[in-house]
Amino acid sequence: MLQNKKIIAFYLPQFHSIPENDEAYGKGFTEWTNTKKAEPLFDGHYQPKTPYGEDYYCILDDGVMEKQAKLAKENGIYGFCYYHYWFKNGKKILEKPLENMLKNPNIDIPFCMCWANENWTKRWDGGNNEVIVAQDYGDMKDLDDHIQYLCQFFKDDRYIKEDEMPILLIYKPELIPNLKKVIKRIRKKVVENGFPGIKLIVQFPTFFLEGAKLNLFDNYIQFEPIFIHLELVDRERKKYKKKIKRIMLTIGFDKLLRKIQNSKLVGNMQSARKLTHRLYDNDWDDILNYKIKDKRLIAGAFVDWDNTSRNICGVVYEGSTPDKFGKNMKRLINKVDKEYSNEFIYVNAWNEWAEGAYLEPDEKYGYAYLEALKIALEDD
Repeated sequence: MLQNKKIIAFYLPQFHSIPENDEAYGKGFTEWTNTKKAEPLFDGHYQPKTPYGEDYYCILDDGVMEKQAKLAKENGIYGFCYYHYWFKNGKKILEKPLENMLKNPNIDIPFCMCWANENWTKRWDGGNNEVIVAQDYGDMKDLDDHIQYLCQFFKDDRYIKEDEMPILLIYKPELIPNLKKVIKRIRKKVVENGFPGIKLIVQFPTFFLEGAKLNLFDNYIQFEPIFIHLELVDRERKKYKKKIKRIMLTIGFDKLLRKIQNSKLVGNMQSARKLTHRLYDNDWDDILNYKIKDKRLIAGAFVDWDNTSRNICGVVYEGSTPDKFGKNMKRLINKVDKEYSNEFIYVNAWNEWAEGAYLEPDEKYGYAYLEALKIALEDD
């Protein structure tokens, strides 16, 4: 029997071509374009990542989303969190998979949505941040239109709710102008659509969201592995800030500046432009040992990470295996039982192939990561 933890896997819908990407990168660009062209950068580097049976699916093809939903549920995944892209004047990107799901009751899996509220840029292929579609939030009419669009999904029986309230994630709420006013409007309009309220959740680490703005939200997620990494950076920053203050009082600003210019800190900033290696075991240990400071926190996990298919100056985690992932998930599930005030665990990700973060089967491991997750969810 599986435990009652609700595993929600982030789901990227960029597995079909769209005009915006065709124009920016060339006709037919999808997430598979980057995945296929990746090359190993060092001995033992697993690239390119190849889907099982070389199944480079188009997400719009008949049966693909039904098959994914069935596979996910068979292995203990409760639901998917789909990324959703909305811009001024009702401009949408990658909307077809979700809209197809709404029309197709045979895609039998609970789901929720995350508004990925950033500019649409050329970063997908490791290029610069040249803006393709700007994230202009528009006026209150734009916001009302957006909420109305979302409510058709909220009303679907498969949409994930808590106490009859739909869940909506926002990727980086700190980017939204007049955030307090926007959040108030969202809550009001959702109630007008017949719901008792809405659960608003921050996805990206709250490192950039000050306390008063964070209090506008019901929950926030340990979006891994970036959450734990930024938590550790923040901890070191606070230590370094205290150290700087002590040194400045002793030697003065000019000498302090010279010390910083000659320090490892500057060297580390320069080396950040190169390929970065991180250890899978270390970050998972930090995740499992993280002390919960806020009952609003929702647990997060990651399968693996390697975004070098987008950029050779990316980040590679070393040491991930299905066995380690399964054991870590087992420990995290037990931690959630004891320390968290909710039953959700958000996993990065179902299908982030170009970031090396995927539960879907591949040629190297087959279905082993999914099987490890299912075993982790089984009662002892």
